[in-house]
Amino acid sequence: MRLRDILQQAEKIRIQEAGSLVEKTIAREISGYCSNNINIRPSDLENFQSKKGAINVAAHGDRFSHILDEAGVSPTEKEWVLFFLDKNQCTWILSSRACFLYTAFCHIFENLLDENIREKFVWFRKISFSREKSTFDLFLTQYARMMRGFRREEYIREYARLGFTHIEVNALAALFPYEKGVSGEFYPDFYTYCPALDQFVSSRLNKGIYPEEYLQANLLRLKENAALALKYGLIPGLLCFEPRSVPEELLQKYPTLRGARVDHPFRSFKPRYSLALAHPVVQKHYAELMTNLMIEVPEMEFITIWTNDSGAGFEHTKSLYVGRNGGAYLIREWKDDREIARTASRNVLKFFRLVRDTALKVNPDFRVITRLESFYGEREFLWPGLEERIDVEANSLLTEGWEANFHHPEYPDIKVIGSALHSGLEAEEKTSLDELHKQNSEGFFYHSFGSHTNHEPLLGIPFPWLTYDKLFSAYKLGVESLAHLGGIQPPGKVPFSVNHEVFRRFQLDAKMNIEKAVSDIAKDYAGEINAVLLVKIWRLIDTAVRASVPLSIYSHYGVVWQRLFVRPLVPDIDRIPEIDRAYYEHFMCTSIHNPNRVDLSQDVLFELITKDHAKKAYKRIDENVRGTLDSALKMLKKVIAGNEEEEDGKTRRVFYDLYDRCRALKSLYETLRNTAAWIYAVHEFLETSEPEVRKSCREILDDLIEREIHNTLELLDLWESSPVEWMIVSESGETPFIYGDNFGTLLKKKINLMRKHKNDDPWIDPDYMFRVSNDPYAD
Repeated sequence: MRLRDILQQAEKIRIQEAGSLVEKTIAREISGYCSNNINIRPSDLENFQSKKGAINVAAHGDRFSHILDEAGVSPTEKEWVLFFLDKNQCTWILSSRACFLYTAFCHIFENLLDENIREKFVWFRKISFSREKSTFDLFLTQYARMMRGFRREEYIREYARLGFTHIEVNALAALFPYEKGVSGEFYPDFYTYCPALDQFVSSRLNKGIYPEEYLQANLLRLKENAALALKYGLIPGLLCFEPRSVPEELLQKYPTLRGARVDHPFRSFKPRYSLALAHPVVQKHYAELMTNLMIEVPEMEFITIWTNDSGAGFEHTKSLYVGRNGGAYLIREWKDDREIARTASRNVLKFFRLVRDTALKVNPDFRVITRLESFYGEREFLWPGLEERIDVEANSLLTEGWEANFHHPEYPDIKVIGSALHSGLEAEEKTSLDELHKQNSEGFFYHSFGSHTNHEPLLGIPFPWLTYDKLFSAYKLGVESLAHLGGIQPPGKVPFSVNHEVFRRFQLDAKMNIEKAVSDIAKDYAGEINAVLLVKIWRLIDTAVRASVPLSIYSHYGVVWQRLFVRPLVPDIDRIPEIDRAYYEHFMCTSIHNPNRVDLSQDVLFELITKDHAKKAYKRIDENVRGTLDSALKMLKKVIAGNEEEEDGKTRRVFYDLYDRCRALKSLYETLRNTAAWIYAVHEFLETSEPEVRKSCREILDDLIEREIHNTLELLDLWESSPVEWMIVSESGETPFIYGDNFGTLLKKKINLMRKHKNDDPWIDPDYMFRVSNDPYAD
């Protein structure tokens, strides 16, 4: 008899009376699958008996050690899940923790129903990573939360299905933050992500600073997300920029509480200040905020704190954009750098302990997690001070800042940090991780198999082997905790996410054979006959992704933030009248005097990409990426043409879906390639007086412009003709962080401007940043 037949004959489902919400969720889903008259019976522990026709569902499986013994399962220190059909034909679905129960349920009902059962049947798995948290989730909580057609419950359910444990839930309900700026200033937009504690609740100190209806709407969104997380067994928590700046009205009311200046002086037109954390009134304020929020959602178990960016920062830390500074209470500013760093570290740790200890009064499992990159000037003193329930998340524990330290998987001369290209962990990471463990702290390592840090704004790009490499490397090192950056793929938008499935299978079986796993996934998607071809195409795309060359923020989020897809690549961007550039500059993540507007190698005072790296990048993309994707597209065209009459609609859909995503990826890499070529050719042209070199640069420019016009036409055709949701698109209009449904119109404007200005002479105004509107000294 097949397992599905046994389950369909079940008469009752037993769950724990005081159990987790996920037990009720699973019971309801099973009842919909089984006969109409099945009963769901909440019971005490002693009533969980083995009876034919019963399905027993329970988390916290340590209470069911006798069942594990009967199933012949050996004790393990790892987290685990169990499906057991015992000798009485009673079904047991158990997990060591609630956060893995839904994962087990999904595997059973997706993969085991056709198993032939005679007497007993045991399926037991050790969980590979005991903690897998979401971090900076674009879609649920961050700047892509207004994506069109996004379904929150479906998305959160997918996290649980895949084997995640922790999920961030704090998001602004409104499309835009309640941050007042100065006319022409971009800075308020940065407050739309990682919203701070004071965006959800108030204290006696700041009550009335934010409208009550604004706070209530944000709190309601947070509570809805948390409730959905708990429904599927996930652990809810927060990701906040703290201590974030406060409105100037609060500091006018309490001038002695002014803390550090935390804004970026090139990006903001007015100073922003956080509160002085060393002041006891400010400490009471944060304790009250945390208490009020925990009272509203006592199930929250963590807060991830990012800092020293986007209007947030700790006093007197080195990475504050204006340098070490702060309020009056921490340290005299003329002390030497080392003493200031030591004192700043104490202040940071005191804040972490304050938040942790306040939350622990409501939830004894609460943790504080922070990034260390921003504390490169204080790490020497901060690291030894980490302690129980104060954890770290990082790309690497070996760096003291943002420097790259992992060799590119294909190019030994290039170092990377973050993204899928950060495909492994060095053995030395274990030493630092062990140091954390000795301090009763935990280390979460970043990985990313989604859009963010890889191909934003594209959706559903497959690189299953690259995904596996990072997982295997972390597991082999003994890592127990991972943090996935940027959110998973929304399942309603990406129906065939092989990266997801690789992670899910690895979470349930770290010893899996990756080749067999990918083959099996391909069979699920395309059927036995077409699976081999699908694997070959995935391999080509994975190979192209591995061969890509990182281009600073452009390979991260800059295709949207810096508007690369829709801004024209011409020899002298400044020759385009401002009125003609306004269609994209209005939404660029930039100030009006940012040289990035006319020089793609610069962003404020940062050199994003050197001329030499740009040359290396565009040549390697030409040599190792474009041809590989062309091969994949050629194969996809052939299989689509050969399956026009195929009866299996799913088989057709997977190849049509992949074809358009591959086209989008090729367009993305082509734009990145042409951006790199522009940086090299324009800067080389301006730096040399050699006629032959200038001629060569002009030829490179002419070529890249024609290529980018053609590429943009291809992208426009994809936009206008594809039924596939291959890109993140807003349902409420364009913002600096997400393209809108006017994307096609913007592409047409780009093409027209490139054709009009392609023959201009190369030029970058070196004094662009010093321009002032209505300059009284202008000639």
